[in-house]
Amino acid sequence: MSVWLPTAPCTPAGCASPQWPTVGRLTAVLRLIAGASAVLAGVVLSPLAIPLGPRGRARLVGLWCRTVIRAFGVRIRITGPVPASAPGTGQHPAAGTLVVPNHISWLDIPLVAAVLPGRMLAKREVRQWPVLGPLAGFGGTVFVDRDRLRALPGVVRVMAEALRSGARVIVFPEGSTWCGREKGRFRHAAFQAAIDAGATVQPVRITYGPVGAAAFVGDDPLATSLWRVATAAGLTAEITLLPPIPADAHPDRRSLARAAQRAVAGTTAGNHAAAPHLVRAAIPGQTAVDRDSANLPSVSVHHSTSFIPVSASSERTPS
Repeated sequence: MSVWLPTAPCTPAGCASPQWPTVGRLTAVLRLIAGASAVLAGVVLSPLAIPLGPRGRARLVGLWCRTVIRAFGVRIRITGPVPASAPGTGQHPAAGTLVVPNHISWLDIPLVAAVLPGRMLAKREVRQWPVLGPLAGFGGTVFVDRDRLRALPGVVRVMAEALRSGARVIVFPEGSTWCGREKGRFRHAAFQAAIDAGATVQPVRITYGPVGAAAFVGDDPLATSLWRVATAAGLTAEITLLPPIPADAHPDRRSLARAAQRAVAGTTAGNHAAAPHLVRAAIPGQTAVDRDSANLPSVSVHHSTSFIPVSASSERTPS
């Protein structure tokens, strides 16, 4: 593990111990089978999506991610105005958008991709993960070697080029997963790409209820987390789309990163003012549920994703 990557204090025993209602073993096994089948179907059928072009593939990825999440028994709730580029709207993706969510679980990756499909940056190890690897590869993820600090400027350049071309780039800037009681500091490097490209930053808040069932923390094995998700009863994932932040509204990447972090944490006056105008967006398979997870603070979980600009890692990040 690289010494310059951030460390989250959460552990599986402290943050992800079973303290919530669970389903029967047979139901959990069926969920795992359904989830694995959905992933496999997407991998097998992915060559058929090549002729669809970027717009068609984005819509298909969104549909696929929603199917995978629902197969694991997780309900989805979206709060906030969904951009016109969301799956199923039939419109072109918004130009130059850097999406920056907080990070709690491996579920964050398909959850964000289901609502805001785009190019993610992930550590190279994710390519080999049984669930996220195929999902990430099909979605056009850029895999990065996080152990090479000298590669970081090149990664930022790649991100800036993608943003200039009008792409949506998804980064988890905390550099590690945090389970809900603690929060990670947003690393700055990814925000330099947004400034260089004159892009818009889209803060996204992710919450789960119960959060412990979704938390992927510390040295938690992926297989254990998959089983925990499959056995949880009534697990809900909520994604809140917050007001966008123009990169040119801030003098440097540190200021921009702090603004995005405050927005995701809900500590800015602007966010409170916008809250009454947030609306629930319906998507296929979405279930309306009580917003029990919205009141949970956000903690550190498994170092599962995101290096500065990486979307799936189990280590830490430089600034």
